[in-house]
Amino acid sequence: MADLLPPRSPTDLFGDPIDAKPPWFKSPAFLLSDFDPESYVAELRSFVPLESLAAELRSHLADLKAELVDLINRDYADFIGLSTRLVDVDSAASRMRAPLVEFRDKVASFRAVVDAALTAIHSGLRQRAEASAAREILELLLDTFHVVSKVEKLIKELPSTHSNISSAETVVAEKGSFPGANAVQNMEIGSNLREDQSILLERIASEMNRLKFYISHAKNLPFIENMEKRINNATLMLDGSLGNCFVDGLEHRDAKTIYNCLRAYAAIDNTSAAEELFRTTIVSPLIQKIIPHGHLHVVGASSDELEEDYQQIMQCVVNDCKFLLEISSTANSGFHVFDFLANSILKEVLIAIQKGKPGAFSPGRPAEFLKNYKSSLGFLAFLEGYCPSRSAVVKFREKDVYMDFIRQWNVGVYFSLKFQEIAGALDSALIVSTVKPVSIQGKHQKLTLKQSITLMESLKICWSDDVLVLSHSDKFLRLSLQLVSRYSTWLSHGLSARKARSASPNPVQNSEWAISAQIEDFIYVMHDVTFLVSELSGDYLGQVIQVLGSCSGEVVDLVRQSILQAGKTLEDLLPKIMDTMVEALVERSVEDLRQLKGVTATYRMTNKLPVRPSPYVSLILRPLKAFFDGELIELLTKDAQSELLHGATEKITNRYYELAADTVNVARKTESSLLRLRQGAQRRVGATSDSQDNNISDTEKICMQLFLDIQEYGRNLAAMGVEAADIPAYRSLWQCVAPEDRQSHISF
Repeated sequence: MADLLPPRSPTDLFGDPIDAKPPWFKSPAFLLSDFDPESYVAELRSFVPLESLAAELRSHLADLKAELVDLINRDYADFIGLSTRLVDVDSAASRMRAPLVEFRDKVASFRAVVDAALTAIHSGLRQRAEASAAREILELLLDTFHVVSKVEKLIKELPSTHSNISSAETVVAEKGSFPGANAVQNMEIGSNLREDQSILLERIASEMNRLKFYISHAKNLPFIENMEKRINNATLMLDGSLGNCFVDGLEHRDAKTIYNCLRAYAAIDNTSAAEELFRTTIVSPLIQKIIPHGHLHVVGASSDELEEDYQQIMQCVVNDCKFLLEISSTANSGFHVFDFLANSILKEVLIAIQKGKPGAFSPGRPAEFLKNYKSSLGFLAFLEGYCPSRSAVVKFREKDVYMDFIRQWNVGVYFSLKFQEIAGALDSALIVSTVKPVSIQGKHQKLTLKQSITLMESLKICWSDDVLVLSHSDKFLRLSLQLVSRYSTWLSHGLSARKARSASPNPVQNSEWAISAQIEDFIYVMHDVTFLVSELSGDYLGQVIQVLGSCSGEVVDLVRQSILQAGKTLEDLLPKIMDTMVEALVERSVEDLRQLKGVTATYRMTNKLPVRPSPYVSLILRPLKAFFDGELIELLTKDAQSELLHGATEKITNRYYELAADTVNVARKTESSLLRLRQGAQRRVGATSDSQDNNISDTEKICMQLFLDIQEYGRNLAAMGVEAADIPAYRSLWQCVAPEDRQSHISF
């Protein structure tokens, strides 16, 4: 067995032959009857790479080919002798060929017979189809001829019916002055004749509808072209008679006649003719009485107002048009194809306004324009009330006449004019070099500055009924926010310019007012900003939300957030205004505080001891006290007053401490220098300084005086309601000048 194995390679470490197949490659599976290549590959690819599988298959193919060659070589003699054992093959093939040729000829002849029969059948079917089509055309032409003849016959009956109606009406007119049963009977006869005529017209209309169907299927035929004149005459006769009957029914408000006429118009698909007849015969005379446009008229201050005209038009609609609108909106009547609201009433109203009062559409006079626009919207809502369903309302709004009517009102131009008017008023108020109160009214009740009053009035105007257009409420909201932003920018730049003591180079920002303003002016500013912040988050916000009550909750929330954010912008300016007021008060007080430097000159090189506070101490808080004793302080809230008082006293005390500390330090340095000079001189002359050791130094006397001063200053602070010990700078000042035995406790 070992002799049959191929020789191993020197590198074959595990003893297997080099050409040994892997254990997963099972070639006997290829010989199975139910072998499926796809399943085989899918099963192996989960753990064998496709490249390895392909390599093994190619190797197996090479082995098979080599085995086949080996078999041929091994039995080559038998393979060559195979052909020699086939005896008389040609004669056998010749015997088999003869019946096959005979069978082929029979099949060819039978196929020719079948093809001829099939051709005959196709020819017969084509002739049959042509005959059928010709028959259909003939029947169509016959039907067309019969319908035309029938229509002409029915139309001939119309004049007699119409004359009967006229004669009956004449009889009624002649006997109208004699009330009785005969007059009522004659009126009933006239109504019956109109109804009969409308029924006949409806029948003719249905035949005409059928005639149109036939003509649409028999176009370009000579027979139809020859009958075209008769068809056109019949059409004209039908349109004229139907129009007369419809107008007669409208004038007499004969519901049955109108109903039949509308069905006739719907049958011939000529709804526009009915709508135009109703507009010209019923609506137009009524509208021209209200808005005449047949002659020139003078355009005056009130000539273009539409509110009263709309009231009269709506009354006419109720009195003279409602009956037809109710008929056309009858359920399951098929009259939904008519739109008398848009194509008759609204169209005539639009024409009358365009010709009689064209100035009503002009936004050049915003107040009159808005009044007319809102009246027009009310009129459209009135017309929509006659729509039987919501889908009918949508259809009404999609009409060309409705859209054209809406396009006449250029609300964009109106808003632009209002924007210039409202924003211009605020800009004019902000372009000032000084701010002065208009009036002082109560506590926290009203605004005091013209700029603030103009802002509040402008904000309210944006949402007032005589200015706001609800469809453009987003633009008015943006305008409101822009007004608040403009006011906030005006304040912010002014405060920044005052702090820098230089006006802004931009003239629009106009910051000069803040530089020249007194502290009392900032009381008005603080009061107005506080009031505006409260108003924006209170009553004003409620007014805007009430106006937008018909909007979705999401929209209302966004509007609320935007207005509150605008108020937050103003509220953020309050600390800056407070700082400006504090700085102004500190500047006034520091002017008297500078007298503290005179203490040094008072006690230098003298034996004088301090016994009372310096006069300047009583002057430090005098401007602050005068400010808080004034009437204007009541315009500020209690919290603002407290913040202002503590902020000012703290900064004044800081300045007091800086001056006092600097004075004491300078005195000590000077005294130390003088002491060194004195000691040097004494050493040169050999003198002693025992006589000077028991004297009080100038620095101690200055500290004693400053100590008396800060005690008085603390009492003045207490008188104004401020605890001096709560101010860090005062505690530092106390530590700087107080004697050693009083350093730990502040009392005065």
